[in-house]
Amino acid sequence: MEENSNEMISQVGKNIQEKAALVWSVADDLVGAFKPHEYGLVVLPMAVIKRFHDCLLPTQEKVLETYAKVKELAVKDGFLKKASGYQFYNTSKFTFKTLVADPENIEDNFKAYLNGFSDNVQDILARMDFQAQINRMVEGGLLYQVISDFNSDKADFSPENVAAVDMGYIFENLVQRFSESYNEEAGAHFTSRDIIYLMCDLLVAGDKNAFEEDGISKTVYDMTMGTSQMLTCMEERLKALDADADINVFGQEFNPFTFGIAKADMLIRGGDPDNMQFGDTLSDDKFTGYEFDYIISNPPFGIPWKREEKEVTAEHKKGANGRFAPGLPSKSDGQMLFMLNGVAKLKDTGRMAIIQNGSSLFTGDAGSGQSEIRRYLIENDWLDAIVQLPNDSFYNTGIATYVWIVTKDKPEERAGKVQLIDASQCYTSRRKNIGNKRVDITGACRELIVKLYGDYTDGTFKDTDENGNEITVKSKVLDAVTLGYNKITVESPQLDENGDKVLKKNKPVADTKKRDTENVPLEEDIDAYFEREVLPYNPDAWIDRKKTKVGYEIPFTRTFYEYKQIEPAEAIAKRIEKHEKSLMSKLHELFGENE
Repeated sequence: MEENSNEMISQVGKNIQEKAALVWSVADDLVGAFKPHEYGLVVLPMAVIKRFHDCLLPTQEKVLETYAKVKELAVKDGFLKKASGYQFYNTSKFTFKTLVADPENIEDNFKAYLNGFSDNVQDILARMDFQAQINRMVEGGLLYQVISDFNSDKADFSPENVAAVDMGYIFENLVQRFSESYNEEAGAHFTSRDIIYLMCDLLVAGDKNAFEEDGISKTVYDMTMGTSQMLTCMEERLKALDADADINVFGQEFNPFTFGIAKADMLIRGGDPDNMQFGDTLSDDKFTGYEFDYIISNPPFGIPWKREEKEVTAEHKKGANGRFAPGLPSKSDGQMLFMLNGVAKLKDTGRMAIIQNGSSLFTGDAGSGQSEIRRYLIENDWLDAIVQLPNDSFYNTGIATYVWIVTKDKPEERAGKVQLIDASQCYTSRRKNIGNKRVDITGACRELIVKLYGDYTDGTFKDTDENGNEITVKSKVLDAVTLGYNKITVESPQLDENGDKVLKKNKPVADTKKRDTENVPLEEDIDAYFEREVLPYNPDAWIDRKKTKVGYEIPFTRTFYEYKQIEPAEAIAKRIEKHEKSLMSKLHELFGENE
């Protein structure tokens, strides 16, 4: 993977771009009958169908012969899959070549061809609502032309011509084009490959169990899989380490188009299509009871979870038997619910890399759902590291983003600690932007970040990228306890008119208007802090112990803050004076000329 990863990062290969462009050019025939943002409704399903067609073409006769023998059997699926050589098949006699040879019957023949597919393919096409698009093409007189376009030699998607991984890139490219034409953010569907490679390497680099046995045998799960390219890359990475690795990938997605592509990709690769499930992960978990070796995911952030509120709240009430026991975040942002979903599905030796934005680090006061989720991760010693990515790394946002590494099996030397890595200055600028994506995490950048993660040390480390530009990464290993604090409530006595304390049962009554709070570092004694920081300024104050709450936040910015010496006031004054004299001189010259 290392040899060509930078090429994959900077651009999809030339052949792949040409194929994707060719497929998308079919949209030229849809003008009029379809609006530009609807082109993908035809192009994407047709690309999936043609890929299936070209994969099955060499074994078509064998499948038809087998079908004639077993079509009355209830267990015919197994025989037909064996005959086709894939986890899917088609029992129709038609091919794209024979379809275009009979233009008069193109609609009936094409529908017969589609009906010949196995149920798992039928499911994909149904979720893409492709029958409705066929009807629109028929009404517009376009069906024959579209099928003819996909029957050209240039649209050959046979495995010999386009490898499985390359087909995944083509699908990804098509989804991006569809997103752009739909005026929708491409990043809503997939994560750029450079970020995925970094996440994969961080997962593998810290896995002390990866090579314990003779070969690698791992399960990988993505709870918001999009087109499934995170799963594909993770499989590639593990196969690069061990060509005989046994890798099983699982994913869930609720967008019907990207789900269809992910499932199609799985079918073509020969994996189990049942491992790809459709549905909303938060409200309709398809993998209840499953546990995985690796979890890699980029869930949506800043998206409300009001739609899933009923199911999520019910799950929370299950306590330890549910996925969301520690707490529920603000209803305006469900990203930390995905974090909890992942933790619930990690094996005891499992590792998760999950992307979050900055709000997961610090939003929510002590006792809030967000703080309780952080507390759950830190006090169980599952939070291993957090890596800040460069801004402008994603297609659909330029804000700061972070990769959280979570593991239930920390090495002894990392126990009780959390590593923060600032890789915000470790990037190579792109020659051409893709949406908001202006930078890439190239191989040199990735190597420096992963090395620093493995070295587990403090400091600022520099190197050069492939173009000779300087790249910088900073690391700080913190004691986990320093991330926590006790939020104490400080009360002051209520006074009446003559200045005496108001008493009730011989105890002072608290004046709610003077109530205050203090955040006491978790490693510090509360009473000692109170005597030092509060009593000297408010001798009559006391702590309401019943209101004390534990909170956690991750001060990423403060950890890496570097104080810069402020310019002396005298120097600033001199500079201003010099500037004023220059302005006055120019004004005099101006007015002098006017005179």
